[in-house]
Amino acid sequence: MNKFKKKQRAEASELNAQTEASRRKWHQEQNPQRSKVKKVENTRKPKEEKLEGAAAVKARVQASQKPVGPKIIKPSPARNKAKRPTVKKVEPIAPVVPAPQKEETKPTRKKDFTRKKREVPDYERERSEHSDKARRRRNKKNKRINQSKEVKKQPTQRKERPLPETLVYEEGMNAQDLGKLLHREPAEIVKKLFMLGVMTNQNQSLDKDTIELLAAEYGIEAQEKVHEDISDIDTLYTKEMEESKASKHQEKRPPVVTIMGHVDHGKTTLLDRLRHTNVSEHEAGGITQKIGAYQVRIDDRLITFLDTPGHAAFSNMRARGAEITDIVVLVVAADDGVMPQTIEAIDHAKSAGVPIIVAVNKIDKPGANPDHVMEQLMKYGLVPEDWGGDTIFVKISAKTGKNVEELLQMILLQADVMELKADPDQKAIGTVIEARLDKGRGSVADVLVQQGTLKVGDPIVVGDTFGRVRVMTNDKGRRVKKATPSAPVEITGLNDVPEAADKLVVFEDEKTARSVGEQRAKNALEKQRENVQHVTLDNLFDTMKKENMKEVDIVLKADVQGSAEALQQSLEKIEVEGVRVNIIHSGVGAINESDVTLAGASNAFIVGFNVRPTNTAKSQADAEGVDIRLYNIIYKVMDDVEAAMKGMLEPTYEEKVTGNLTVRETWKVSKIGTIAGAFVDNGYVTRDSGIRVIRDGIVKYDGKVASLKRFKDDVKEVKQGFDCGITIENFNDIKVDDQLEAYEMQEVPVK
Repeated sequence: MNKFKKKQRAEASELNAQTEASRRKWHQEQNPQRSKVKKVENTRKPKEEKLEGAAAVKARVQASQKPVGPKIIKPSPARNKAKRPTVKKVEPIAPVVPAPQKEETKPTRKKDFTRKKREVPDYERERSEHSDKARRRRNKKNKRINQSKEVKKQPTQRKERPLPETLVYEEGMNAQDLGKLLHREPAEIVKKLFMLGVMTNQNQSLDKDTIELLAAEYGIEAQEKVHEDISDIDTLYTKEMEESKASKHQEKRPPVVTIMGHVDHGKTTLLDRLRHTNVSEHEAGGITQKIGAYQVRIDDRLITFLDTPGHAAFSNMRARGAEITDIVVLVVAADDGVMPQTIEAIDHAKSAGVPIIVAVNKIDKPGANPDHVMEQLMKYGLVPEDWGGDTIFVKISAKTGKNVEELLQMILLQADVMELKADPDQKAIGTVIEARLDKGRGSVADVLVQQGTLKVGDPIVVGDTFGRVRVMTNDKGRRVKKATPSAPVEITGLNDVPEAADKLVVFEDEKTARSVGEQRAKNALEKQRENVQHVTLDNLFDTMKKENMKEVDIVLKADVQGSAEALQQSLEKIEVEGVRVNIIHSGVGAINESDVTLAGASNAFIVGFNVRPTNTAKSQADAEGVDIRLYNIIYKVMDDVEAAMKGMLEPTYEEKVTGNLTVRETWKVSKIGTIAGAFVDNGYVTRDSGIRVIRDGIVKYDGKVASLKRFKDDVKEVKQGFDCGITIENFNDIKVDDQLEAYEMQEVPVK
């Protein structure tokens, strides 16, 4: 503290010295002659003359007077610490020899009444300039603050929107709803009604007369809104399709091509060749049992392919494929010729009015006769262009890829002739190809967008279900934000599993979609109740006959909706005298406890198609003695059910599960494939066991064990509680946490 005070005193004394020097300089500038004379007089030191009388008095008065100069204000060292008056160096003035003095004469003094202009020193001028700048800044700031206060004080006048020409209202609307339609505040609406003698508030419903009275007060017409039946999805779908065709903003879209034909004629193999994949090898029995949708890019153009099943049980699937397609590619094996499902596919395509391109496949096989196939197809109106007809025929080999490129060019040529267009800006509409229940994602639907653009977050109604598009993935499994016309996508977010071939329509808001979906579900339930047949005099005999018939009760569960539908229809068509099939329940997803409880109460057995029971359901079924039959090929289901109905079950081989394994690690080894490091949870697994890969309750693959090892040694058997390394024949898509089920086929004697 003392050091600070000493420093402050030193700065103050220095400032005083500078101030004194500045004052002296100013005096020298004001009276230069006087200072020079004084210097000369001091150097010479003349003898003082003795004055007498009045002159002596005058001299004494002048000597006593102090020189008048500007008032010097010593600035405070603390206030002007930043800015100090600069002291310029004064050069010494050479002494001037005074001129010879004249004889003294009495001067005549004249009073000068004019005001002399005082010259301001530099340091004082600097201080005044600094204060002027500060004052200007302060005034400017105050002016800005005052202006902002004035602006805030002024109320913002809201610009009123013009009234509509016609008030389209619904009975039961309140003041808030009317305010939105009339572009007025709800308080103004309430005030208007009060002036008309109607006491209400903003949320109170108003009747028809009050709304029309209010419209008359505003001087506009009132019209009650006519409600359309938006729950009729099929009508909305047709209306949107017609609006899209009449739209002026249509753009070219990819063609939708459905591959149809008889079972095992090479439809999926052809699609594998186009997509460079290997789907057919992983299909149970080598046959397709559900519709698959894929997109293929050829020469910067997209083609959407639909692969339909060829088995007789999947007639409805083929019919759906023909309805939503633009072109049908009819695959016929050159060594097999025209078969029943080939004829059915032709009928479906003709009824839908879709052009047909015939692909004569397997021309590389011995005994292939493409000309014989062409002759057979002429009976059904398919005449080749080479023979004077208008049907395109392409001879291909899906296995080797021969002429596949030519087939693609023919598809694009046919699409150009048809001029396929769609409006991507309108609300999306589409059709469900397949639907299923996923354990982790809930209801999943495969949808083909036909018009408009489907986006994530769109409120939708699909058949009797509703929801909002939560996640959307394309045919390659990648997430997308939107789907344009002719794009197949997989969507989640529905409240229930829709039916295959249901129509998809996008609504303005989720509230409307929910109300429409709930109304459609209610209508479907009422329709189902109406279909219950009651006993009358007309059908009494038929009813008694049915009561005397034996029934085979079945609870049916499948992996996708289309397979469940095909199975149910196929089983109900089996005709055995005195016995009929009764499907108690049909659904999708893994077999759960509810299915076992229902089967136990109805004395039924459970048929699982490409699904597995949960652990709790399996334990419950064993405890209650419920029979669970698991299949992955549809004709085996039909054969077993028919044999059971006829009572002709001969000694057969029954599957016995020997062990369950959990995949903990996987390794990929060249020339071997994927090796799964698995732990045997229960039972055992042998080198000759059959093996199933189960993921989320769905059977992904059913095959045989290729190799079984403990550490580096090959073993014949691994029991419960031990780890093992296992590979599966022709299957490498094993993932961690997959469940492996080992089984053996054992002969069962006839009971």
